[in-house]
Amino acid sequence: MTAPSTAPSTAFPPASYPIGTPGQPWGPAELAQWRARQVRQRSYADDVLAAVDALRPRFDVTSYGEVAYGDEHYALQAIRPHAWVAGLPTVLVTGGVHGYETSGVMGALQFVEQHGERYAGRVNWLVAPCVSPWGWERIQRWNHDAIDPNRSFRPGTTVQESAALMALVAQVESLHGPFAAQFAAHIDLHETTDTDESEYRPAVAARDGKAFEPGTIPDGFYLVDDTENPQPAFQQAVLQAVARVTHIAPPDERNEIIGSPMTEPGVIRYQLAAWGLCGSVTGARYTTTTEVYPDSPRTTPAACIAAQVVAVCAALDFVLASSH
Repeated sequence: MTAPSTAPSTAFPPASYPIGTPGQPWGPAELAQWRARQVRQRSYADDVLAAVDALRPRFDVTSYGEVAYGDEHYALQAIRPHAWVAGLPTVLVTGGVHGYETSGVMGALQFVEQHGERYAGRVNWLVAPCVSPWGWERIQRWNHDAIDPNRSFRPGTTVQESAALMALVAQVESLHGPFAAQFAAHIDLHETTDTDESEYRPAVAARDGKAFEPGTIPDGFYLVDDTENPQPAFQQAVLQAVARVTHIAPPDERNEIIGSPMTEPGVIRYQLAAWGLCGSVTGARYTTTTEVYPDSPRTTPAACIAAQVVAVCAALDFVLASSH
């Protein structure tokens, strides 16, 4: 593996967004314009549900709800081992909270396919591979209502994707024991792409009636820890494993990654619960959000998926080592 670069990947020029009036938040007309631009580009049924169906002989598959927009209905499914053993640590793995982030969805499915049986009987793992199926099909960060599900994991949320996953977590708690005792870890699989800067951040600024401030995209894999519950040893265990598969993102000249101070090599911290992020849903001791950069010339889509799988395995290995 080549040595990490010392600069972020790409600087984008200031952008204007083709919907809305600068300085004015969107109303119903602008939302309708945005929604009309969202074209179905791939199939959740073919890409995700078919892959889950192929795993049914080997694992339990649970339908944990449905996302419905008009006449479009998407069954939400989760996978776990046949044997759910009392007293074992429980780990939640989520992918596709942002539907456009391909390696998170494929990485979650590939983890189950390649490694699920190896951890069954040692860890009660639960995988929700695609939290936002409408976004998967449109290769879109937001849901149908131009809302980011990964800012919507809050009590009483009306965002369908977020509410369904929170209900799944609550169901595990009610069936299998105290909340904090059940979930040892949660690893949420994400990507940071060039379109974050060229499309989605300009769209957020336009939607909210704010000025777009251009930034940079880090070149490489990094992790997001919880400001309120930092676990640096856990983060480094995951990064050390991933570094064998793809490169770790360096900080920029301010010692930041995507605008946040780097607290340890390859790690930044967010306030997961305060921001309504998916990583807060379990209250687990160990949480991390992965971020790969599939647009880097130094990696490939397959390597990014492999990095997600390795990250999940490293997280499970850390939990197992910590429970002894």
